[in-house]
Amino acid sequence: MSVEMIIFLIIAVATLGSALMVVTTKNLVHMALWLIVVLLGIAIFFAMLSAGFLAVAQVVIYIGAIAILLIFAIMLTQRTTQEAGSSFNSNWRWGILVSLILFAGLFIILVNWSGISTTPPNLDSRASVADIGVALVEPNAFLLPFEFASVLLLAALIGAIYVAWDRRKV
Repeated sequence: MSVEMIIFLIIAVATLGSALMVVTTKNLVHMALWLIVVLLGIAIFFAMLSAGFLAVAQVVIYIGAIAILLIFAIMLTQRTTQEAGSSFNSNWRWGILVSLILFAGLFIILVNWSGISTTPPNLDSRASVADIGVALVEPNAFLLPFEFASVLLLAALIGAIYVAWDRRKV
């Protein structure tokens, strides 16, 4: 086993453990701090793949802006106290089952993928920002994942609005 593989496994275990802490911790500030550790682990993976632009973008945009903004939002609201109840409700077993089925389905789809193109055009470790931008909007490159990410962010925004909505004032 090479040194690079050992480092990868250590970072992978730390990232997955931190992700588990994000969804199981009760204190929102601690959850945001664990999220920063997860995002840093992803940035390290990008750096290990020689994707310097994505690693720097991960640190600057997600850790430097979004996670810090999330921490300020949590601290400015009065939701920093710990919840008294359990993190799990009576349907947690169904949630795990549905998650495993979805993961297995996505894994089967990705393993058997013979779709448009699995190799991005003209992108290597020396790709410029313009090359990455063009690859994001080309139909044969990353257009579909890019659109999936936009729909996911829209769903997250709608969920955040629903959670923040004060039903007593309506």
